[in-house]
Amino acid sequence: MSRHPNSYLKRDLSLSQNFLTSQKILKRIVRLSTITNQDTVLEIGTGKGHLTRVLSHQCKHLLSIELDQKLYAYAKQKLSDIPNLSLIHGDFLTYSLPSSGDYKVFANIPYFITTDIIRKLTEADNPPSSAWLVVEKRAAKRFMGQPKESLRSVLLKTNWQLDIVYYFQREDFHPKPSVDSVLLQLTKKDYPDVDAKDYADFAYFMKHSLHYGLFSKKSLLSKKQISTALRLTKLPPIPRSGLVLYIQWLCLFRCYQQFGSKSNGRK
Repeated sequence: MSRHPNSYLKRDLSLSQNFLTSQKILKRIVRLSTITNQDTVLEIGTGKGHLTRVLSHQCKHLLSIELDQKLYAYAKQKLSDIPNLSLIHGDFLTYSLPSSGDYKVFANIPYFITTDIIRKLTEADNPPSSAWLVVEKRAAKRFMGQPKESLRSVLLKTNWQLDIVYYFQREDFHPKPSVDSVLLQLTKKDYPDVDAKDYADFAYFMKHSLHYGLFSKKSLLSKKQISTALRLTKLPPIPRSGLVLYIQWLCLFRCYQQFGSKSNGRK
């Protein structure tokens, strides 16, 4: 369940502030993005402005949102010389994303609201075309479906390509975090793997299959349907470990659409 959008206001934000200050590292990770001088970029958390300044040199217009009053005041004074920067004092989780037009996101985010931030970005009516987020390594792996797919990772992948494009050292941050961090890239797919009209059925199929299992008595597909569908698409069979790959889930959903949905009362 998602946290209430303002629940983290009561927490000590300093506990989640791990700043990147090395210009060498900041320039390196920004160069890994596809941001150009024609782009509008949204930064979540201005912090002390180190990343903000580097981003401002790379894009056409930079929107940077900072919740902490002291950091906002500090950044407002320190970054006053940047002409293409719009500095915003507010809560990103209640901030209205651009309703139209293309934009990108690049941010070193508070780790404890990673899920809320990714959900807001990826489920927006007008989501960014790409996002680069500094996140905890284990969280990034979970969103990517590693070591195994979850409902969240599979549903996310239908519309987004996820890749880890940089691995940080703990010493890169001040203060040094107690966890490993990576730069996670999310790129919106030009064509989703599941059509919008089929998304509700896909979500139902995934929730049911993950809850009951593919080979239980309540499975939406028979063992023969599962093995045949995978064989015809030249995909490997489900191993004894039960580890199902994303591409296998898509294949089995197509089979469910064709053979399983009517017999199970979904259509």
